[in-house]
Amino acid sequence: MKRNKTTLSRRQFLSTAAVAGTGALVTGGATLSSCSETAKGPQKHPPIERLKAVRIPTLTDIAIDGKELKVGLVGCGGQGTGDLIGTTRAANGIKIVALGDVFQDKVNATREKVKKETGQDVPEGNCFVGFDAYKKVIELVDLVLLVTPPVFRPLHFEAAVQANKHVFMEKPICVDTAGALKLLATSKIADSKKLCVCTGTQRRHQRSYVEGFKQIADGLIGEITGGAVYWNQGQLWYRERQKEWTDMEWMIRDWVNWTWLSGDHIVEQHVHNIDVFNWFSGLTPKKGIGFGARHRRVTGDQYDMFSVDFEYENGIHMHSMCRQINGCDGPVSEFVQGTHGSWRPHEIKDLAGNVLWKYDHEKEKQEFKQTNAYVLEFVDLITAIRKGEPFNETEATTNSSLQAVLGRESAYTGKHFTWDQIKGMNMDLLPKEPKLENLDMSQYVVHVPGK
Repeated sequence: MKRNKTTLSRRQFLSTAAVAGTGALVTGGATLSSCSETAKGPQKHPPIERLKAVRIPTLTDIAIDGKELKVGLVGCGGQGTGDLIGTTRAANGIKIVALGDVFQDKVNATREKVKKETGQDVPEGNCFVGFDAYKKVIELVDLVLLVTPPVFRPLHFEAAVQANKHVFMEKPICVDTAGALKLLATSKIADSKKLCVCTGTQRRHQRSYVEGFKQIADGLIGEITGGAVYWNQGQLWYRERQKEWTDMEWMIRDWVNWTWLSGDHIVEQHVHNIDVFNWFSGLTPKKGIGFGARHRRVTGDQYDMFSVDFEYENGIHMHSMCRQINGCDGPVSEFVQGTHGSWRPHEIKDLAGNVLWKYDHEKEKQEFKQTNAYVLEFVDLITAIRKGEPFNETEATTNSSLQAVLGRESAYTGKHFTWDQIKGMNMDLLPKEPKLENLDMSQYVVHVPGK
């Protein structure tokens, strides 16, 4: 198996991008930001009422102690393995008991890394292989991590909730309308069973972002009038076809390059930025029009770039831009404009460009030992599980994922889509009975707008 040496994983890129200061809610009265006053003093504006009900996460260095939690992983790739190890850094009393993946080599690699990083040896009898491995993992755990290619997420989530298990599922959590509808229905059942669900949107567990959200909710920039979000980076990894692989095996091993598996990168990756704008604004998209193109991708049927104009309530617009092409500039960031100022990570300015608020990254390092948002999301989840507190991010992340699907479909077709249209589409990308077999590969084509 070969990997392009110039490519970056999502986790590697995020660790080197200009998004310093990972973390979550400031607790215990700590102040990790500074505010500047103009000559006339700070301006006071009414808080944004619709943001009052948004949950503020509980994120300390480590989750509260409590009953031992048996944890298992479905999807033994790099992201899933990192998430699994993250649970042991987020809390005491975490026992890793089961692993599952379609491929044996993936399970073996995760088992080996877990033992090396945590000292825990997952029993061989609790390591499962095949498309039904998720069922066997779910049986053995209190908390299951769902980190397969995203197309499988709704099916696995449904099974976990039916079995009364707490869930962590990586974003995006759907790649089509059928998946979104299944997620929303299952989410209601999870609430009725008082199950906790975290969805991998680590920005919602990053201290600088949470503090920025609180400032916006308090009215510092006034009412939201628009914004822009970006995830522009180099090419992601890809897998060259091996002779012994069937078509299905190749696609699953190369999943970030195939639309039916990943949703395309506007869904799989850029959903983070779309979700930030939705979170900070509290607004619902109404329609979108976009375009995209494929220039350099080596495998798969996806695009290399997207540009989408989303229109929200009251005629507010948000521009969404994402690209995965080597040799091009960034950024990976977000921007929110208000009537009296603007926010971008990790500061707020008034309309004249004066800094009104700035996050203090150095103070965060002094007051907290844990600053990794990939770990802090598990601090939040496990604390909620042990306290028996309501915690379910499914609906918000489903909406952000489906909004990215809207942008993708608009770019693929060159057509406008409304929010109601995309929710009503008969779109189901998950095969009824996936098998590691050869397929009619002519069905996997790069979309041409206007056709």
